[in-house]
Amino acid sequence: MIILKKITEENREEAEKLQVEDFQKGYIESIKECLQEADLLENWNPVGIYDNNIMIGFAMYGNITESKYTRLWFDRLLIDKKYQNKGYGKKSFEIVLERIKREYKNLDIYLSVYEENKIAINIYKYFGFEFTGELDTKGEKIMKYIK
Repeated sequence: MIILKKITEENREEAEKLQVEDFQKGYIESIKECLQEADLLENWNPVGIYDNNIMIGFAMYGNITESKYTRLWFDRLLIDKKYQNKGYGKKSFEIVLERIKREYKNLDIYLSVYEENKIAINIYKYFGFEFTGELDTKGEKIMKYIK
């Protein structure tokens, strides 16, 4: 059973040990970098993705108020390389998306993705995200959840 748990001091070190495959490293910041960012921005919600009591992944989302990108972001999702190709990515995405929709009713949800990350793009499209034609500050294409 997939569940989400807030990242706290008790599970932070466990989260920081999560790793992706080498070819995926350019697609997402390290967990340590994500958590340092979350430490600075109180609106970020970092969560561990668990299958029962085993942390298999990480996600981060929040309603961020920055000059150009004041939006609700589904900003990060990764599944540890040991647990990839087992169906966790799609199911985890669905669970995090449902949580975001529950916590932030009536707000549009955005995410960004590198064009070459075809696997992620297919998942995002499956759940109703569409490209907006915008790029984020890192050159990633922005997608918006279409309700």
